[in-house]
Amino acid sequence: MQEKPMRYRWVSQTLGLITPLSAIIGLYIGGWFMGITIVYLLGFSMILDLLLGVDNSDNPNQEGIMHDLIIHAHALLVPILTLYLVYTIGTSEWTNLNWLGIASVGLSNGASGIITAHELGHRKPKSFSWYMARVDLLCVLYLHFTTEHNYTHHKHWAREVDPTSSKFGQSIYGHFIRTVPKQIKGAYETKSGNTIRQLLLEITLIAVIFLYSLPAGLAFISQALVAVFLLEFVNYLQHHGLARDQRQRAGPEHAWESRHRWSRWTLLELPLHPSHHLKASTHYERLETHDDSPQLPFGYYVMFWISLIPPLFEKVMRKSHERFLSQ
Repeated sequence: MQEKPMRYRWVSQTLGLITPLSAIIGLYIGGWFMGITIVYLLGFSMILDLLLGVDNSDNPNQEGIMHDLIIHAHALLVPILTLYLVYTIGTSEWTNLNWLGIASVGLSNGASGIITAHELGHRKPKSFSWYMARVDLLCVLYLHFTTEHNYTHHKHWAREVDPTSSKFGQSIYGHFIRTVPKQIKGAYETKSGNTIRQLLLEITLIAVIFLYSLPAGLAFISQALVAVFLLEFVNYLQHHGLARDQRQRAGPEHAWESRHRWSRWTLLELPLHPSHHLKASTHYERLETHDDSPQLPFGYYVMFWISLIPPLFEKVMRKSHERFLSQ
């Protein structure tokens, strides 16, 4: 595929906005259309991830202004979508089809919102971007994420003490059950006062929504659970089976990379994870590929389905790791 001229590189990154916009449209139309984001994100995107192949170019997208507009559009759509879900569920008669809308919003807030919060959470403290990251995390009841991620994960990635890095043989389900409480505990040990205030704010928000409407409260908590599971899938995938001891210096070989076009275009270059770890302050559009990083066999959308079948996931990941070590 011919590489786009530099001045147009930002255009492909707008594709990620399909996810939150489809969720909003689905809620507006209602009925079976509320599941449109599920079909798009877990079905259509998986197919495109397979068909479009990889982009091995090492040419960072240097158009900061347009990329900044795109990521802040993602950030603003998270509270809009969350409030719209709460309003829709709270003001309409409950049907089982509502679960489609709840799942769609959760997937969008996980694939669009938390990824955005992750990026903006590395921006200058107290800036507009920094606060938007916290608004997005509040929408999925995961305010402690930035503390744990910035102060623990980026210091100890691929080490035994990092609760977000997974070992060979560990399933996504076991990882999820283990990592969530450990991350809350880690955030508390790092910044106890902040973490307590964050938890109290989340509890207050839940109480207010439940007072507004019981179904809306259940919908809010359910979408947050879906979003957090998606986040923890990403954490599970990015360092799976890659380990270093306390004295070993971190390098690109300790994080999985994926160059699959559709994942890169729609997930704000998240698959170029080794580059992010080597310099966390680098904006997503300037992340680079690393030939000395282990390569995922598929894009993130395909890997999500594979991860749900632990024996298959383990086989695929071990084989990819053996291929990396033999190079």
